[in-house]
This record gives sequence, structure tokens and C-alpha cells, in this order.
Amino acid sequence: MTGTVRARIADGAAPLAEVVRGGLVESVHLGHLVVVDPAGDVVQAVGEPTAEIWARSSLKPLQAVAMLRAGLTLPDPLLALAAASHNGEPRHLEGARAILAGAGLGPEALRNTPDLPLHAPSALAWQQAGHGAERITQNCSGKHAAMLATCVAAGWPTETYLEPDHPLQRAVRAAVVELTGDDPARTRVTVDGCGAPLFSSSLVGLARAFGRLAAAGRVPDDGTPVARVARAMAAHPEMVAGVGREDTLAMQAVPGLVAKIGAEGVCAAGLPDGGAVAFKILDGSSRPRPAILAGALLAAGAAEVPGADAAALAEVGSTPVLGGGRPVGEVRAVVGPPLAEALPAGGAA
Repeated sequence: MTGTVRARIADGAAPLAEVVRGGLVESVHLGHLVVVDPAGDVVQAVGEPTAEIWARSSLKPLQAVAMLRAGLTLPDPLLALAAASHNGEPRHLEGARAILAGAGLGPEALRNTPDLPLHAPSALAWQQAGHGAERITQNCSGKHAAMLATCVAAGWPTETYLEPDHPLQRAVRAAVVELTGDDPARTRVTVDGCGAPLFSSSLVGLARAFGRLAAAGRVPDDGTPVARVARAMAAHPEMVAGVGREDTLAMQAVPGLVAKIGAEGVCAAGLPDGGAVAFKILDGSSRPRPAILAGALLAAGAAEVPGADAAALAEVGSTPVLGGGRPVGEVRAVVGPPLAEALPAGGAA
């Protein structure tokens, strides 16, 4: 069975990005990508849009929707943190502690994997203060804190919140199936890197889910959990990832955008009109992800969103290839217009 699953994700994969050095394509990243319109119909596809994937942390906004439905109450900045793979900057750690404190809990209740902050300066400061890898500094601590707070609000046990048959995780699975529109009979479950249950989805289902999130978020008086998660992420992109991260930068460039990266080369983003993109890089690399994200969003019409900064979005995808410490090429997305067209003069690598 392992061989069958491996062949399925590789079947039909096509180039998503090229690594160009000195005018010669040096490497190619294969994968699957889909662009859907506001109705959820596929308007562009590279590879196989129905590929079954583990969305990894790109699933967090959907998990946050399930938590709100179960009774979680958080202000928008902390709700954005509940959907985050945060840097571990001080504001992120303060937020995770605040979520726990609001539920009458402390960091010792967390069950996620200990780690250092992702943000190098924050990691250095943390270690200089005499700390090592801890659960509160791991990038998923906001989600885990929110899961615990949800259990307290719903009257569910906190010690077993990571068990797949826990009421919280059953609610998460139901939300994933509903928002993606995938066949529940085909939904698999495994364990994510942070220790939480992880549910599979189709790539196109993930894109449709993000389109639904973003479209709901643009309606000011929509108080549904779907809309609240979208608005929180779009309003507080710095809490979703942090300094220098492509999903934070993309949301800062495009008002109303809801974007979330995931491990192993996954990313999904929804535009406020309901259009969306999702992709999976076959080799799991994060190197081409910013270029692919920017290219796919430009192809989906992100530059036409009122207030969008096309040059800033193009900069998100500007990934130079260095030789001797200076740019001698670029990582270039196969989809979308050349990023240099959206960059100001001299902005391209």
C-alpha cells in the first residue's frame, strides 16, 4: 500500500518552479497547483488538482473554525494566532500564554512538540535567557493553546485533546470535510509534526476551503466562525507567521487575502472575491514556495483587489540565486506573469 500512495502523489506532477543560475535552468521543482474561481471551479491547473495531500499547517484556519464552533472565544489577534505557525517572537509567546491564561491553564498543559522559535533573533534571545526547546516556543503553540481553551469552554477533557476520537478532533474533521467539500469516506488521519491529528484533503478541496474563508471574511456583518477566522487572519497577518514570512507578507500586500503555508511545500490562499490557489511542491522544499505563491496569486487576479500592492506581492516571490554572495539568477515560478513585470525598476534580482 505504501508504494501505491507514493505513486499517487507523484503521478501527473509537473514543473511549478525553475531555479535559474546564469541564464541556465539548474533545477526544477515539480508539484501540483490549482487556481479556482469564486464558484470553486478550476480555472488553471498544473499537475493533478485532485491529488490527495496532507495540508499540514495550511489546515490550521479550518481547525480554528471548528474551535469557534465548539465555543472558543478569542479577540482577533489571538484568533489569528490560533491559526498560526508563528515565529516565536515575543508577541507570539505572550499571545499563547494569554490564550492559556484565559482558560485557567498554564504552558504545562500544552502537549505539542517542544522546539525553539523559528525566528533566528528570537531563538537567540530565548537561549541567551537560559531557555531551551519548549512547547510554548514551538510554532504551533497558539493552535494548541486554543485547542485547550476550546476544551475548557466545551467542558471536554484537556488531557486527551490530541486523541483522534476526542470530541474536539471529531469536530475538526467535520469542519475540514465540510469546508473542502471532500468525500468523508476518503479522508485519512495521521499525526502532524506538532502531535495533533492531521486530516487529508484534496488539493482542489483545500483551495475551495480558502476561497470560502476569504469570501466570508469580506462581509462585515457576517459573524460566522468562517468569517471571523478570515477577518482575524487578514487583519493580523503578523500573528499568523511573523517577520519575513511569505504568508504574512502576502496578506500585508493584498487586503482581505487569507494565506497559510504548511510543511512539505504546501500553501493555500483565498482572495476576497472567493477565488483561491493551493499547491503542493512534490519534493517538500520550501525554497520555491514564495515564488510560486506570488506567481499563483498574480495569476488569480490578486493585483486587481482594491488596495493591493502588486509590487509588494511580487517582492514576496523575489528569491535570488546567489553566486559569491551576489544575485546571479532567481527562483522563477512557472505559473503567473514574470514577477519582474510587477516589480519597480531595479527591484528584480
